[in-house]
Amino acid sequence: MSDTFHLDRVRVRRNFARAARSYEQHDALQQEVQKLLLDRLGFYLETPQRVLDVGAGTGRGSALLKDRYGKAEVIAVDLAVPMLQAAKKHSRWLKPFQRVCADATALPFPDHSVDVLHSNLCFQWIDDLAALFGECARVLKPGGLLAFSTFGPDTLKELRAAWASADEQSHVSRFLDMHDIGDALISAGLRDPVLDVDRFTLTYSSPAMLLKELKGLGATHADSARERHLTGKAHYRRMLEAYETMRVDGRIPATWEVVTAHAWGPPPGQSRRGTGGGEIATFSVDSLRGSRRR
Repeated sequence: MSDTFHLDRVRVRRNFARAARSYEQHDALQQEVQKLLLDRLGFYLETPQRVLDVGAGTGRGSALLKDRYGKAEVIAVDLAVPMLQAAKKHSRWLKPFQRVCADATALPFPDHSVDVLHSNLCFQWIDDLAALFGECARVLKPGGLLAFSTFGPDTLKELRAAWASADEQSHVSRFLDMHDIGDALISAGLRDPVLDVDRFTLTYSSPAMLLKELKGLGATHADSARERHLTGKAHYRRMLEAYETMRVDGRIPATWEVVTAHAWGPPPGQSRRGTGGGEIATFSVDSLRGSRRR
């Protein structure tokens, strides 16, 4: 991972806290990706006792996990308290789930205490993959399932290109590719990772509608490298003009590259690859990858 790739965690938390009330007005893509992720759970053949939904947001996924694993303790974990407050409406009397405010890189659960760790479109907001997947490996039981989705680097490529024509500043968050993610999973000691890529193209009536959706989701720019002052009207207008040239059949396109993946909790006592050397696991990305276009 590049040393210049750093997220402002305070801003990430604030963005999602502010979006808690509007999130479900804009989460059609998140729900579609959730279907892909639920398919991954079919690989887990045991009856889980504890299931985590990390980056649970407003709890739609947590409720689906409780539907699937009715006897399990399902716990929604999120960094933003307002999101968890909004999730309460999805925790039903007969099928309740718990809600815990915590950072994905510091999960408040004992070692080897989780059977299934699920995360839908959250991990792209974490820039320390070693810490993230190290925590996943720590809390998962041996043979427990990690299933997650995240955004790849082609996400919002049209918006990024439009801004690049307006100025040289950072306006759109960057996302890591499958090679980085797969390597980080192996480095953390997680077993037999399998990753797939899907590309979704959503269309909008105008660039402004896309920007409204991003704000409503809390998915606005959070790189530490972003400009801290307001973007000038002239730059904003040039960005809009550049995006307008990309219309297809009268609509503004926005690409979302989605990586879905699963891996397994390491056996007891398995050593992890350290940054200072030691045995290095190798794998072929081609052997992990499947690509579907939508």
